[in-house]
Amino acid sequence: MSHTIDTTDLDEELFEHFRFDVPKGQLLLRIDKYLMNMIPNATRNKIQNAATAGDIYVNDLPVKSNYKVKPFDVVRIMLSHPPFENRVDPENIPLDIVYEDDALLLINKPAGFVVHPGHGNYTGTLVNALAYHFDNLPKNSSERPGLVHRIDKDTTGLLVIAKTEAAMTHLAKQFEAKTSEREYVALVWGNIKEDEGTIEGNIARHVKDRMQMAVFADSEIGKPAVTHYKVLERFGYVTLVSCILETGRTHQIRVHMKHIGHTLFNDARYGGDLILKGTTFTKYKQFIDNCFKILPRQALHAKTLGFIHPTTGKMMRFNTELPQDMQECIEKWRNYSKTNLSENEEEV
Repeated sequence: MSHTIDTTDLDEELFEHFRFDVPKGQLLLRIDKYLMNMIPNATRNKIQNAATAGDIYVNDLPVKSNYKVKPFDVVRIMLSHPPFENRVDPENIPLDIVYEDDALLLINKPAGFVVHPGHGNYTGTLVNALAYHFDNLPKNSSERPGLVHRIDKDTTGLLVIAKTEAAMTHLAKQFEAKTSEREYVALVWGNIKEDEGTIEGNIARHVKDRMQMAVFADSEIGKPAVTHYKVLERFGYVTLVSCILETGRTHQIRVHMKHIGHTLFNDARYGGDLILKGTTFTKYKQFIDNCFKILPRQALHAKTLGFIHPTTGKMMRFNTELPQDMQECIEKWRNYSKTNLSENEEEV
């Protein structure tokens, strides 16, 4: 069992790697010691790291390494990748390649395109497409070909793909060392007071809903995460922001922005598909519904990606335009804010 450091938005599912139903005769025992006895070749350090990362669950709740196992507990190790290597069938899926050389390529990922096979998505992914278009791509620590980092299914924007082992190692180290540049553009609910700011807070799986992530004040839970944001444009009830990632945790921007009270627009997983700010007017509700139809996903785009080229040693920086659905939604808000907002409107 191992726990690898992930450097950007990861899988939205968890996979059970180990499960132990504790018998009634079990004496109280620290869970790290218990798992060392139960898992072949496991070390205490690896188990403690797994607990720190929130990967060890007892009765469906994450626990720390000092938790004491008791009779009838259900102990599970839950990780963000399958416990087995899925067969990847090459599929002739078009790719929007914005740059390519012998070491790497940059892809502009559209909305709805799953990055790699997983629960419920075993075909039609970026990895299936890569297997068709390229031979012998290097595998990352999760045995996935070419992937240096990942973004959510419904997030659009730039991904760098490694074509050689050397490029994979070099790029992965940059992401882990926080020397890569990653800028996202998001439309969020509410009028952010400050023009810019920094959000800090450890991120781990939500204790009740494992499909969500959450911010924890306890420094021993989850992984440290830092997001720098800057307001680009204000539309009254929503705000367009630039987010610079200092770290790259699962759903980091989505979780951090919700944590400060500004959930991403139409982010269904985190409640952004409801009217969180605005008026009680029927006309406004219809306007929001129209926006949701134009942009049927969270309003998040990976706009800029910068890194040191693993072969030339030169800094490379790539930018992409906002996708059409985000542009149309933003334009609707821009027009609405100019013609409909007034101090007399009743706030929700």
